[in-house]
Amino acid sequence: MSPKTNGAVAEAPLESVVIRFCGDSGDGMQLAGDQFTNTSALFGNDVATFPDFPAEIRAPRGTTYGVSAFQLQFSSNDIFTPGDTINAMVAMNPAGFKVNIDSVEDGGIVIVNSDEFDKGSLEKCGYEAGYNPLEDDAVSRKYKVFKVPMSRLTRESLAESSMGAKDIDRCRNMFALGISYWLYERPLEATIEHINTYYGVKKKRPEVAEANVKALKAGYFFGETAELFPSRYTVAPAKLEPGTYRRISGNEATAMGLVTAASKAGKKLFYGSYPITPASDILHTLAHLEHMNVLTFQAEDEIAAICSAIGAAFAGDIAATGTSGPGLALKSEALGLAVIYELPLVVVDVQRAGPSTGMPTKTEQADLLQAMFGRHGECPCIILAASSPADCYERAIEAVRLAVRHMCPVILLTDGSVANGAEPWKLPNIADIPAIKIEHPVHAGMAGEKFEPYVREPKTLARPWALPGTKGLEHRLGGLEKQMRTGAVSYDPDNHHEMIQLRANKVEKAADTIPPLTVRGNSSGDTLVLGWGGTYGTITSAGDKLRAMGRDVSTAHLHHLNPFPSNLGEVLGSFKRVIIPEINSGQLRMLIRAKYLVDVIGFNDVNGRGFFIDDLAERIVAVMDH
Repeated sequence: MSPKTNGAVAEAPLESVVIRFCGDSGDGMQLAGDQFTNTSALFGNDVATFPDFPAEIRAPRGTTYGVSAFQLQFSSNDIFTPGDTINAMVAMNPAGFKVNIDSVEDGGIVIVNSDEFDKGSLEKCGYEAGYNPLEDDAVSRKYKVFKVPMSRLTRESLAESSMGAKDIDRCRNMFALGISYWLYERPLEATIEHINTYYGVKKKRPEVAEANVKALKAGYFFGETAELFPSRYTVAPAKLEPGTYRRISGNEATAMGLVTAASKAGKKLFYGSYPITPASDILHTLAHLEHMNVLTFQAEDEIAAICSAIGAAFAGDIAATGTSGPGLALKSEALGLAVIYELPLVVVDVQRAGPSTGMPTKTEQADLLQAMFGRHGECPCIILAASSPADCYERAIEAVRLAVRHMCPVILLTDGSVANGAEPWKLPNIADIPAIKIEHPVHAGMAGEKFEPYVREPKTLARPWALPGTKGLEHRLGGLEKQMRTGAVSYDPDNHHEMIQLRANKVEKAADTIPPLTVRGNSSGDTLVLGWGGTYGTITSAGDKLRAMGRDVSTAHLHHLNPFPSNLGEVLGSFKRVIIPEINSGQLRMLIRAKYLVDVIGFNDVNGRGFFIDDLAERIVAVMDH
């Protein structure tokens, strides 16, 4: 360890750090966390994030209901989660401190804006009268608490600014970010460039840009000169696969995947959606991409959104709609219409904690059974699930590919943690992504032959995608049952039975092109931990940890939930026991038990957060040793 000019010493490099910024919803914690993430990604670290938003739009300031937080893990190794235990926390007020302090490790760093820990703020967030945690010896013994008067120091650093007091106070997050950059030896340049571009150029508020840059530097130099922190820490760059990377969130990746798929199909992308947390950012991202042959439509409700997308599919566009669990329920009747029309449609469901409004800013995996069965009649759809923010890109492309190949709706499930989380994404070589081949019929067949819109392609059982207005291909569509081949309205019971089977078999045919399920670890043995969706990172990390300890544990993750991969039954039968961790009450477990008659063990936490790596590993060991 070499001494620093201010008395701080440089500790040995750390493999990874988990840091959380927290405060009131107006304290700019998401921006601070976002900039720390970008800087760490540019530095070369592997990163994974967990933004945590308050559910109430106008929660009273200073209350626990209004706490906003941003958690980030940055590492010199490959990581799969934003981390379990917090190594360092930056708390801008007592409410943020109170809500998050129990997640900090013993001996962890806690940096607080001590100016906000006054009598009124402490009582507003629920502390007993006369109690201040910063004066509690038990707190100071458990954590490394650093009290910094950020409000006062920010105002002093901006004393010459022309802005008002309220705007100056909004710069406190940059002061806190500057301290964090100094503590973990992060460069300032990327954040300064962002501030000048966003506020100075885009918003045309150069005085705001100047103030935020000054506050950022003031925080950094406070860390340098205050002699408050005894140590500085560094996390070396990760050894990532060579290539060009960018930081991407799950919602951004979903949007990019849809655009790529439409381009590969040689089609326009239509996205009809109604804003809903946490899916709205897909619409926001696509709305800026008109130059990439994208048309977005913000509908007045969920039903209009999906019906507009069905219309676009009928017209021959790549059509998609996005929502969360409540919106998927509202879309259910129209989704059934797309099933009987047999039109390609992608429905993105960014799952959140329910029921009803529930906890709209928290994550859950509780829409699987709704995606499977949440429509009247026998109404199957292909169902995919993304496992990480970057994986949303691949799943969106695959959803479009399967929808047009089998002429049916595809439901793509993500969730709040995947959609709002972010990680480094290696930019793909677009030329390497296979084209999505679409052949619209241009004539009925033989001369004089009448066009039959429900004739089946033998391999996929898909019907032809005839574009309206094509001469000789006039046909009728509607919600009434279709006669096989001709598409005429039919009430014949045998025909109805046959059409039900055809639509179900068409979905099952997707298994012919779905890749087999891969196993991480031994392909057979004692215990298989099987997951789907956003539990990927935790399950993978727990499995790797247990194998390093000599435990016979393998992991596998499903991206295809209807139909399942064709080798799933073989994989399940290769292990003594199967454990499925889910952020629900056991929905995949129910489906696996019903289809494969395997007595699956379920770990089911419905807490809006998901599993922690160490906790999951301990629960797996407890089952194995029972």
